[in-house]
Amino acid sequence: MRRILWFRRDLRVHDNPLLSQEGDVLPIFIFDSAILESLPVNDRRVTFIFHSLLHLKSALQARGLDLALFYGKPADVFSWLLQNGSYHDVCASGDYDAYALSRDREVSHLLEFTYVHDTYIFTPDEVLKKDKTPYQVFTPFYNSAKAIFNPAHMKEFIPVSQMPIDFDYTSIHRIDMHGHTTLPIALESIHFQVQNLTDHQKMPPDEKLTLFSQKLAHYQHNRDYMILDATSSLSTDLRFGTISIRAVLRWLVEQKKQGIDTEPFFRQLIFRDFYAMLLYHFPHLATQNFRYRFEGIPNEDYFKAFCTAKTGVPIVDAGISELLKTGEMHNRVRMICASFLTKNLLLPWQWGEAFFAQYLMDYDASSNILSWQWSAGTGVDPQPYFRIFNPTTQTVSTAELNSADFRKKHYE
Repeated sequence: MRRILWFRRDLRVHDNPLLSQEGDVLPIFIFDSAILESLPVNDRRVTFIFHSLLHLKSALQARGLDLALFYGKPADVFSWLLQNGSYHDVCASGDYDAYALSRDREVSHLLEFTYVHDTYIFTPDEVLKKDKTPYQVFTPFYNSAKAIFNPAHMKEFIPVSQMPIDFDYTSIHRIDMHGHTTLPIALESIHFQVQNLTDHQKMPPDEKLTLFSQKLAHYQHNRDYMILDATSSLSTDLRFGTISIRAVLRWLVEQKKQGIDTEPFFRQLIFRDFYAMLLYHFPHLATQNFRYRFEGIPNEDYFKAFCTAKTGVPIVDAGISELLKTGEMHNRVRMICASFLTKNLLLPWQWGEAFFAQYLMDYDASSNILSWQWSAGTGVDPQPYFRIFNPTTQTVSTAELNSADFRKKHYE
């Protein structure tokens, strides 16, 4: 059986269900031109992806396989592959935002599409209410998820014997309206510039887990301290699948055996599933309010000040400065900035969401969109519209006593 293994949000060899699919295989990754053409040439996420692909390519070679790289629209790439070879199916992990579903539907019209579950803990229809409708409040979703969570959700996928299909693995294959051309394997070939990544962004995810082992016991108390390195730093790795969610869950089990309270961090992982499930069942949330209908008051001058870290509010400007410099922003600061944009500046949440989407290394459509709606008070299970994160009291409150150090580090 000749199969295409389509790597997407699973850029790793370890615990990857694609490598448990038997047959003669052609592992591929597609630089999706429909996405990349709208990005600036200095988008640091593309550098992260490219470096991850080189590591993946090397790891596959160690298994006797390799990774074929393409640039173009996925449907065009698969059309070209089918014109130049015979394949039984394409195997890929599920991705549930509107673009991904549309993209996969288009490819499925060309050849059989075999989904494997990988990116999230649960499938989108696995945690539902008794009437089979989706939860709209997190706590009931969380309680239901905990009740059905079992060892199968942490199963490690063991690679099987696979034979590589003969192919040119030494180039980036560009497929477009002009046909097929080969390019050197370099970021410049797809019109991007190599960017400097932070130490956290370059650190292998298993090393991050090792470091987080020393912080997990105090995670609940310390995670909101902006200046402390108290979080896992795994959000980008989970976004692009350089570590599997199951590996993180198995690690949590081992930590729990040592008497460490793992519930607070586990809860955050379930939150990630909750938002993905919501966007799957309510795709209109990508651009529209779920409930409260205040649309914001457009003001280009206010928005420019926000995006250039020139609001005059130190904690907001420090957060935006960090985002522009590194592509990272502490979650507490994200909430402060989102509240400030929507409830102080009264700007449309969609503007802030699009701005974050442009720069966040760990950008995930469901988490970003629904977090912004939560802050604006317009989404599913939202923060009340009258609740505002006061950027001054947030800066000097007990929970944020170190934020002056944060401002100095990223802004002053």
